[in-house]
Amino acid sequence: MLETSTLNGAADLLALMQARGLTLATAESCTGGLIAAAVTSVAGSSATLLAGFVTYSNAAKTRMLGVPEAMLAEHGAVSEPVARAMAEGAVREADADLAVSCTGIAGPGGGSEQKPVGLVFIGLARRGGATRVERHAFPGDRTAVRAATVDAAFALVRRGMSE
Repeated sequence: MLETSTLNGAADLLALMQARGLTLATAESCTGGLIAAAVTSVAGSSATLLAGFVTYSNAAKTRMLGVPEAMLAEHGAVSEPVARAMAEGAVREADADLAVSCTGIAGPGGGSEQKPVGLVFIGLARRGGATRVERHAFPGDRTAVRAATVDAAFALVRRGMSE
């Protein structure tokens, strides 16, 4: 279940995007669609959210978003290049103005010394503009990591709109 603050953040983000006439797509892995779910919890979100891609497997990242298999093999799914490719693929495939992506390790298992539980990369692509990726190390359990990822994704989109 999403926190009230996250749902309020989604409503605020949608209001900003709608005021600027911008559209959005999501490309999610570790959140499993929570970013899109928060956005679609707001009435009128269909004017802004064009598509949400839940690409939990590497094959889905490649098939749906065009993430190169060689990139996944070289860097792993939880990496800056993959978050970048996911966001860029979502902008392209949805024909959106902006796309936010996330890929990470929510836990409780799956982490390593190089890529610990809580490591998340969040990307933001803008049609015709630069793509940026942030690296986060979120504390807490699976639920906390996923919730923090949604909030950080909204914050990144807000910052990206002003560029």
